Amino acid sequence: MQAFQPQNHHIATVIRHQHCRLSPGATNLYISPVASKPLHFRPTCSSFHNRHHTPPDQENTPIPAGASLSTENDSLRTHNAKSTALLLHHLSPQDQQNPHPPPSQRQEHHLPFSKEDKEKLLELSLLNRRPPQFPGSIFLSNSSQLVKNVFEAENTRLDDVDDDVDDEMLMKALEIRRKVTLEVFKEAMKKGKFGITYCENLISTLADFLDCVMIKAASMKQLPEFSGCSYNDRAKAFINESGVVPLIRWLKYNSLSYPQIGKLICASRGNVDSIRKLAEWLKSIHVKGRFIGVAMTRAGETVLERDLEELDEIVMYLESNGVRQDWMGYLVSRCPEVLCFSMEELRSRVEFYMNMGMDKNDFGTMLFDCPKVLGSLSMEEMNKKVAYLKEFGLDNEDVGRLLAFKPQLMACNIKEQWIPLVKYFYYLGISKDGMRRILTRKPIIFCIDLESTIVPKVQFLRDIGVQHDAIGSMLVRFPSLLTYSLYKKIRPVVIFLLTDAGVSQQDIGKVIALAPELLGCSIANKLDNNVKYFLSLGIKLPVLGEMIADFPMLLRYNIDILRPKYRYLRRMMVQPLQDLIEFPRFFSYSLEERIIPRHKIMVENRINFKLRCMLASTDDEFHSRVADEAERRRRFESGIRDAQPTD
Repeated sequence: MQAFQPQNHHIATVIRHQHCRLSPGATNLYISPVASKPLHFRPTCSSFHNRHHTPPDQENTPIPAGASLSTENDSLRTHNAKSTALLLHHLSPQDQQNPHPPPSQRQEHHLPFSKEDKEKLLELSLLNRRPPQFPGSIFLSNSSQLVKNVFEAENTRLDDVDDDVDDEMLMKALEIRRKVTLEVFKEAMKKGKFGITYCENLISTLADFLDCVMIKAASMKQLPEFSGCSYNDRAKAFINESGVVPLIRWLKYNSLSYPQIGKLICASRGNVDSIRKLAEWLKSIHVKGRFIGVAMTRAGETVLERDLEELDEIVMYLESNGVRQDWMGYLVSRCPEVLCFSMEELRSRVEFYMNMGMDKNDFGTMLFDCPKVLGSLSMEEMNKKVAYLKEFGLDNEDVGRLLAFKPQLMACNIKEQWIPLVKYFYYLGISKDGMRRILTRKPIIFCIDLESTIVPKVQFLRDIGVQHDAIGSMLVRFPSLLTYSLYKKIRPVVIFLLTDAGVSQQDIGKVIALAPELLGCSIANKLDNNVKYFLSLGIKLPVLGEMIADFPMLLRYNIDILRPKYRYLRRMMVQPLQDLIEFPRFFSYSLEERIIPRHKIMVENRINFKLRCMLASTDDEFHSRVADEAERRRRFESGIRDAQPTD
């Protein structure tokens, strides 16, 4: 049997209204939890009847006044001090003399309650269902009145104490009510046939929506049809009327993750129909798959409150400025902030780019390449970046062409990316004109990371022997070098030149400095084929390495261009291979415009030059040299005739 607890104020009230007349010594009593029946007194321990059987004729014998229910052989259990004090208080002579005091003189006697007792009573009053009870236990059916009595007693006892305890209890009540709401929502999700794990994950993101359900359910009590309903019934009614569970199923079917679903539902503030309408509209402009959820979550709460007519107006305006209809879904999915702009703000952003000389085709292509340039930046940031680009010597139209070609520049940060990069270029000896050339030829360099991409490549060039002064000129000449992968492109080419092309370690730095374009050539399709072709001509590998060190661009020419020149050299000009080894730059001259015409002039004047003297000069120098050599030949021939003996 459950012992009498002091916090059960309801039982004490039952005892008071029954006006019991008991002797002070009769403390070992069983108190029935049913208040509507008269109290019957019997021994508390069931073993009392098992050990001592009362004769049948003495069962109904009245107990004399002052007699005790126990015998000297009985060891009966007694109540604790609080329950005994409570009984003695109600059995005092004052209550016996005035068993029926008038209502004006009645006072509720409240016992002091601890903080844990109050929290337990508060949680009990907010339970959504009755907890299981074992036989003989006490269930507080009038728990709300009990909680009210608890707080009335505390208010009278703690007048001089701060209100922190009351605020804490209020927060505790809200937390308990939130748990009840969560359980109601879980039941609705289970009816929608969602898994337990999915329900737990989704509910963890719906804290704001559950608070909205609490507010709506509390306000529904003022409606006549819900005035007599419990809080659980009102919460269930609101969840069913909102249609949030079918909406979750529909959003999940459209590839939205549970964090996206939770964020959208919380942003809707109870109006979940706006989510479905917006998702259908996004489908109509070709936003597909998971990007529907990305667009709605990144657009924020504002887009859920806008009319579909306003969104259609935004789409029509962009289409009139060069954005193709089949590009619109891609644009909105990558930059959903566009849907939050007013028409005035959108026009100002479009005119910002149009005033730099862009036409509609350039503007539409720019948005397709980088949709962020329209919606992710403020007007102030856009003006600062354009002004910084003009400091390199570019005018307004040059900046417009540059942004149309590489709009990713607008997504870069000036302080974190551009300023450190410019300082590093100055350190490498690159002037402002060189930076402008790099910016116009390869603007993506101003978008890549300095520490992780550019610095390791420059350090590698120093390690292979490239001089510090030559690195800056290399980058200005061939800025694409900084966009190549160090371990997949640059290092393999250097290793190939050292091992398969015969270039020595002393000359590798010179080769790269003179022809950084070699680092962009394919080993399998270009470099290896050229090396094999020169080796097939009878050139030894070390000699080929010296030829490459003298003229590194030798490996960049196409074999179809090299073969006719070599044929003409060997068959028509009848020049030895050694001349080609000494002057590998021979392959850089045009066969039709330089080699054949000069060779004909040499044949007509019956003279012969080395390849270097024949080709490495201007036309005036060549003709002057030919005239001098022809005069020298004429004098030589005439001198021989003058030296002949006479009779």
